[in-house]
Amino acid sequence: MPSTPPKVLLQGLAFGESPRWHEGRLWFSNWGTQEIIAVDPDGRAEVIVRVPTTLPYCIDWLPDGHLLVVSGQERLLLRLEPDGALVTHADLTSISDHGFNEIVVDGRGNIYINGGGPMGGGEPAGMVILVTPDGAIRPVAHGIAFPNGMAITPDNTTLIVADSWAQALLAYDIAADGSLSPARIWADLGDGAPDGICIDAEGAVWYADVPNRRCVRVREGGEVLQTVQFDRGCFACMLGGPDGKTLYVVAAEWRGFEHMFDEARTGQLLAVAAPAPKAGWP
Repeated sequence: MPSTPPKVLLQGLAFGESPRWHEGRLWFSNWGTQEIIAVDPDGRAEVIVRVPTTLPYCIDWLPDGHLLVVSGQERLLLRLEPDGALVTHADLTSISDHGFNEIVVDGRGNIYINGGGPMGGGEPAGMVILVTPDGAIRPVAHGIAFPNGMAITPDNTTLIVADSWAQALLAYDIAADGSLSPARIWADLGDGAPDGICIDAEGAVWYADVPNRRCVRVREGGEVLQTVQFDRGCFACMLGGPDGKTLYVVAAEWRGFEHMFDEARTGQLLAVAAPAPKAGWP
């Protein structure tokens, strides 16, 4: 389908990340402000909670409706209680000395969290860990260069992980107990640097790309189906809206980690029409 110009819903953000469509609104983390924000399709925004960390912090929900927050540097998984308190849902400090990043919860309540490896140098050391509904915690995948966005197919059988430094989408078969198979290449992205991802009902994956300032829709095997270009780096994307066919994108000008907390607030939340509706998790 031909691309229509993206619509700016919010601007003046720090760094938007971890967008999720939930109960009729687009939720996201505003890194640098400690805020988790929810926005309706008309751009009306509400700060839901402020988190006791800086970055990264990413979000998803348990099947019972509780909001989960990965407090990355602290290596904690937090849960938002009805009274507004954030409590520890799982302590990840024994798993790795390095921080954690993204989260996705499947339809059975299995929680997958990635990160846990040093940045740069040596063999790829990023991992995926599993937190089961009964609270057990264990690593289920290793050897990822830079684990980033994650999504799970609607049938709960495949986890797709964006490896930003390997410039690929990796796929893992999910066993009945939540364990993962060895990784396979779902799509080699060439010069693409995938960050946040989401799945649509035709089985394609959208990935956000910071250095190339774009969101790209690909099918398994790597065929590019659509590219939407932006004027700043795209950190993550999520399908949503009343019919599931709006691609929401969090984007900002990227000048390196050393400038992430500069006063310039170039972050935006944008929306563009997509050809197929949202599917899978998150």
